[in-house]
Amino acid sequence: MAQSESLFALSNGHIGLRGNLDEGEPHSLPGSYLNSLYELRPLPYAEAGYGYPESGQSVINVTNGKPIRMLVDDEPFDVRYGELHRHERVLDFRDGVLRRDLEWTSPAGRRVAVKSTRLVSFVQRSVVAIQYEVTPVDEPVRIVLQSELIANEQLPSAGNDPRVAAVMEAPLEEEEVESNHSSATLVHRTRRSGLRMAAMMDHQWDGDDDVLVTVNCYQDLGRVTLSTTLDPGQTFRLTKLVGYGWSSRRSRPALRSQVSAAVTAAKHTGFDGLCAEQREYLDDFWARADVQLDGDERLQQAIRFSLFHVLQAGARAEQRAIPAKGLTGSGYDGHTFWDTETFLLPVLTYTAPRAARDALRWRHSTLDLARERATQLGHPGATFPWRTIRGQECSAYWPAGTAAYHINADVSDAVLRYVHATGDLEFEREYGLEILVETARLWVSLGHSDAAGKFRIDGVTGPDEYSAITDNNVYTNLMAQRNLRGAVNVVAAHPEKAAELGVATAEVQRWRRAAESMYVPYDERLGVHPQATGFTDHERWDFENTPASHYPLLLNYPYGDIYRRQVIKQADLVLAMHLRGDAFTPEQKTRNFAYYEALTVRDSSLSACTQAVLAAEIGHMRLAQDYLSEVALTDLDDLHHNTGSGLHMANLAGVWLGLVAGFGGMRDHDGSLTFAPRLAPDWTRLRFGMIWRGRLLRVEITQDSATYELAEGEPLTTRHHGEEITVEAGKAITVKIPPAVTPVPVNQPPGRPPLVGDPNPWFS
Repeated sequence: MAQSESLFALSNGHIGLRGNLDEGEPHSLPGSYLNSLYELRPLPYAEAGYGYPESGQSVINVTNGKPIRMLVDDEPFDVRYGELHRHERVLDFRDGVLRRDLEWTSPAGRRVAVKSTRLVSFVQRSVVAIQYEVTPVDEPVRIVLQSELIANEQLPSAGNDPRVAAVMEAPLEEEEVESNHSSATLVHRTRRSGLRMAAMMDHQWDGDDDVLVTVNCYQDLGRVTLSTTLDPGQTFRLTKLVGYGWSSRRSRPALRSQVSAAVTAAKHTGFDGLCAEQREYLDDFWARADVQLDGDERLQQAIRFSLFHVLQAGARAEQRAIPAKGLTGSGYDGHTFWDTETFLLPVLTYTAPRAARDALRWRHSTLDLARERATQLGHPGATFPWRTIRGQECSAYWPAGTAAYHINADVSDAVLRYVHATGDLEFEREYGLEILVETARLWVSLGHSDAAGKFRIDGVTGPDEYSAITDNNVYTNLMAQRNLRGAVNVVAAHPEKAAELGVATAEVQRWRRAAESMYVPYDERLGVHPQATGFTDHERWDFENTPASHYPLLLNYPYGDIYRRQVIKQADLVLAMHLRGDAFTPEQKTRNFAYYEALTVRDSSLSACTQAVLAAEIGHMRLAQDYLSEVALTDLDDLHHNTGSGLHMANLAGVWLGLVAGFGGMRDHDGSLTFAPRLAPDWTRLRFGMIWRGRLLRVEITQDSATYELAEGEPLTTRHHGEEITVEAGKAITVKIPPAVTPVPVNQPPGRPPLVGDPNPWFS
């Protein structure tokens, strides 16, 4: 049940509703979320240290507007009682709705058919709409529907898994309740963070006019009750409209008026109109973003499932964070990590660039907090947080919260990627430049030049969470190098704006020198890049004697044991070869991949997509296909056993990355778009679209050739396996794919091959 509630979640990036049943029970984790609405909680330390965050931020379950309870001749409808003849729920990726169709006989023998359609609007971002239809099957029945708004629902215990959220009892304080003939409004405020939210519901119905309506409002509950009698075959249709709003600054009357206006606009549009708007919005998205795969129907469905949820996570976030679980659950306390910039934003940049722009503007809006954090840690410039909701650091684990400096280069990389892909110079000047400048200032403060003249960055934690506080993490150094080069270029492009930030010529020269002399360690003995200085000298983890039940390692072994050995939670050096592939030779990539493949246990959902991308580039096509299957089925098959607390958004984005960057061979180093496609053995065709500087490019790949087609826009020059080609609108180009080179075989740690999943009920 917990898994299905996550899979069937609806969101638009502003509002998120878990896929709980309409009647509210049974449930595993009730969940209704407003992006960035959080509560503060203390972070206790047995031994506090300088720079430790004093409080954390946790997403809260806001007022729930989903429930519509039904009584059939005084018998509450509950799937656990009576007889359920059929029960089907369908998440429709094209219409953007969750449909439910069931037939049930009550314990007293009354049989009814029920249909419901739930929608979180992409177009009217403050609106949720539910249409609920009930029809007696074989004899007259008395129907009572109770439509509710519920605040401060009781939540289940979080357990001991650090990947799920802390549970806070009754985080909302009632400020105002209001009711009318068919509506109810609740206004609440969080007790510590001082954030105010309002929720309003109103109703429309058709059918017999003989409907009794009553409204009751209490401190944490608004209820509209409708009662009528129906003959067999007669349908009663109820439309419930819910408006949500929140603010840290606006008054109660302002928020109350906002949700009232949202509901009024939705009533004017009507339920059918809301559905039509939703379909039009998604038609536009799928026209440019759809990925079509021939040869694996289950993977094809998983691709669209992933793209739909990635869009839901960021479509209307509008300068709010995109959490690691989106708005599908409370996992990781609703925090945003570096995952957003490194995995989600590339997908949104090429399929929904406005959403990517908004997410980066949110990062820019937190720059003052990042500057404060840098000052606290003794650096100029800005230090973005490892995990956060509002922008303050929320990690009580200092090797991550203090030392994972790569987040700053990840944000900068997303800025550069967005500008290169869109040509949005206004964004570059007004927002991107300041981010790049402040992060460049951090790197020259954090690093230093050694006696050999190499620029070193010591004492950092890279992406791999099974290593901490290392010197010269290759990923961090190479991404910092791109950050510094990007800052040099953007200052040259916008000198007047840079001058407003106090950027001087001497400072830019320091950035350039640091980038040019960046140290990238290399182990000549093994012929590979160590993940960080000295990593290849560590003792290897004893994989052979590690039981399968002891994964993930972080839940079964002390971090000290893990840190001092060669074992990798998630791709780190391999991720560097993807994002900074321009810094490695093909031979280095082959040797590095083989070395780290044998050490990576993938205790993180962030790993398999990167391993799929590099496996495909090197020529391990079957392995890449297996890793892509793991990525695609992580949530559909609950491979990490924590989908119940929300979907893994970065992993979902990894499905697109695995296909487009992996099998499509798409790379975009420093604004140069290239392709080196090659299909998996079992597939016959892969087709995808992407936006590049105002153009819509479509790529179709078969076993022996690739076709590049420009659906709209100016001619585009790119490269196919190193060969320059120019594509013009209306003139598709088909080119041969060169024969693949058979790579040296690689091995995973014992017991850790790619997870291929099991047949499951979600596929049809």
